[in-house]
Amino acid sequence: MKFVGIIPARYASTRFPGKPLAMLGGKTVIQRVYEQVKDCFDDLYVATDDQRIKECVESFGGNVVMTSENCNNGTERCLDAYKRLNLDCDVIVNIQGDEPFIQQKQVKALIACFDNPDTDIATLVKPFEKADGIERLECPNSPKVVLNEQGFALYFSRSVVPYLRGVEKENWLDKHVFYKHLGIYAYRANVLEKITQLPQSPMEKAESLEQLRWLENGYKIKVGVTDIETIGIDTPEDLERAKEFAASIGFAWND
Repeated sequence: MKFVGIIPARYASTRFPGKPLAMLGGKTVIQRVYEQVKDCFDDLYVATDDQRIKECVESFGGNVVMTSENCNNGTERCLDAYKRLNLDCDVIVNIQGDEPFIQQKQVKALIACFDNPDTDIATLVKPFEKADGIERLECPNSPKVVLNEQGFALYFSRSVVPYLRGVEKENWLDKHVFYKHLGIYAYRANVLEKITQLPQSPMEKAESLEQLRWLENGYKIKVGVTDIETIGIDTPEDLERAKEFAASIGFAWND
């Protein structure tokens, strides 16, 4: 199978305008992301609608494609890039453009999901740890995922699922493995266009989680499990924390 990586990147972020071009460890965030995953693919592209990002990617020798300004999310931008490039591939991997600490083994875990021929879409989860505490488990900004015995997603929720009846909440992390969703996806090429054409579904509207639309329409989402926490950058404060994190552990970039 042939896998192509696409990194959607836009300049006009509400919380952090120009985020892809922010500096982290002497390089831009978008270059950091690109270099972290470039060895995982035969073909890797940044998909953007901004000339400044395009010029930045070209300056460090990366591949870039200009996409429509009307893409509503990363999934749509991946489809736009796929069509414009006329890519010949089996699977498109959507790499978040604000995840500069992404690891190659996370990408490989996602790719391995397609060893199962029933996989339409793949994503990653990380088990919550006891040290995370109940507050992090209950945080609605960390969606939870319930899996079946074959490792496919049954449901995604901002609430804690499953609810452990008869167990004190403080003991939940001792009694059950809860999975945190990490927002990296891969799609079979023949599935990507279909899912972008689906109307919003009732559960998606309720939870504000796009992946529920896919489940409600019968698509099978295979889940890879990783023990690595992703560190996304959504705000300028996140960028400062990312700098401190990299310095504190002597993070080894894949330069």
